[in-house]
Amino acid sequence: MEAGAEDLVAAIKENRWQELESLSARDLALCTVAEKLSATPTRMVEEDWLPLRNLGFDDQGILEIAHIVGLFNYLTRLADGLGLELDPETEQASETSTTLPGRK
Repeated sequence: MEAGAEDLVAAIKENRWQELESLSARDLALCTVAEKLSATPTRMVEEDWLPLRNLGFDDQGILEIAHIVGLFNYLTRLADGLGLELDPETEQASETSTTLPGRK
């Protein structure tokens, strides 16, 4: 994990990331879209994408964002559905806010 990101990780786990003043407008817009696209995809409307468009994202950028969010949702659901569990090293790293050996 990046140094100084502990507050972000805690806020995400506690579902209060929207309250963080340290999020840039870009990160806030990306997270807002990702949350709605993940939780209620059938409720997405064109206005939901406007903050990203106002930040300079074009159609290709919007499509890439949708693909990334969709892939993460797919992989998580697949892992959950198959009953996959984290290996002990990854579990410990997530609990102690440390990086895995060999990763920066």
